[in-house]
Amino acid sequence: MIRNLDEQLLADYREAAKRNARSLEAELREALKLARPMSETRRQEVLDQFARIRAMTPAGVAQTPAEILVREDRDGHRE
Repeated sequence: MIRNLDEQLLADYREAAKRNARSLEAELREALKLARPMSETRRQEVLDQFARIRAMTPAGVAQTPAEILVREDRDGHRE
């Protein structure tokens, strides 16, 4: 139980709950789940996964910066 929550905060969550066809409690549970802090163990697992993904690209292979790829996709053409 959490006491003394701001009324506007609760109103925003009530609105979100209605929009998502959930109860206020279910909406708050989902919000807490999504905002859950990452444990050190999980953080290390994610970092290890990133390292495995980076290792798939051979060293010295030039990569196109993401902003260029996004711009090309947005503008509908490739160079």
